Amino acid sequence: MSAQHVTSAQRGSAVEARGGRAGRALRLVASLAVLALPLAGCGTGPLWDKFLAKDETYKDEPADKLYNEGLYLLNQSKDPKAASKKFEEVDRQHPYSDWARKALLMSAYAYYEAGDYDSCIGSATRYVTLHPGSPDAAYAQYLIAASHYDQIPDVSRDQGRTEKAMAALEEVSRKYPTSEYATSAKKKLEGARDQLAGKEMSVGRYYLEKRDYTAAINRFKTVVTRYQTTRHVEEALARLTEAYMAIGIVGEAQTAAAVLGHNFPDSRWYKDAYNLVKSGGLEPSENQGSYISKAFRKFGLG
Repeated sequence: MSAQHVTSAQRGSAVEARGGRAGRALRLVASLAVLALPLAGCGTGPLWDKFLAKDETYKDEPADKLYNEGLYLLNQSKDPKAASKKFEEVDRQHPYSDWARKALLMSAYAYYEAGDYDSCIGSATRYVTLHPGSPDAAYAQYLIAASHYDQIPDVSRDQGRTEKAMAALEEVSRKYPTSEYATSAKKKLEGARDQLAGKEMSVGRYYLEKRDYTAAINRFKTVVTRYQTTRHVEEALARLTEAYMAIGIVGEAQTAAAVLGHNFPDSRWYKDAYNLVKSGGLEPSENQGSYISKAFRKFGLG
């Protein structure tokens, strides 16, 4: 083969190669153009604008800035709901910082101030779980208890919330007995106990009116054995006197009247119980073996 032929062949091959590469390039450009058609058709629409715009939605802000904004919303603007969102942002954007720990507690407090008790309980519980050794853990536990306490319903409704409040309040006193919140927790605990006693009294009176004396006695017995320090115990003892006299168990009636007179001699309920026992030709007389007597001795009241 001549040099001319070789050269021509080589040129042909080169042209063919360039043609091949050009063809592939043209096909690639064409394919990209096809893919770009949907975007080009929306070149002035919201999808295209969103594609070209800079995304600043998740731009982090300094932790202290977010935290102080939360404080401002809470204290100056009196907007605890908005404040709680700022504190949550601290935790979201800076989860391992000391600011996040502080913000978590403040979010719980902000939720409490906003009356969003379930969210408060959630944040405060998370704080206690993550930071059990923190000096502020006692306050977080107290917020949990206070949130339950503030949702206690009236005595005509189910008292599940009251029982949760009592458990949480007892936890404050048990875990943090020397904290400033323990005293407040004990006061609230008495209020919760009084509420449960009131519920028992309400049901007991109902049974007493229906002359279901056994059911009534069981309710009044609960007040006497579990809630001796509440304001309902005087009436409970008088009602026990009434119910026991009605079914002829005079020994327990006499004991209930005697314990009532010994602990609350000036009570109007004692006068009623005393007159009731006297009407049966009896006197108040305490049987030391009765559950009524034992319940009061246990608490140093008898």
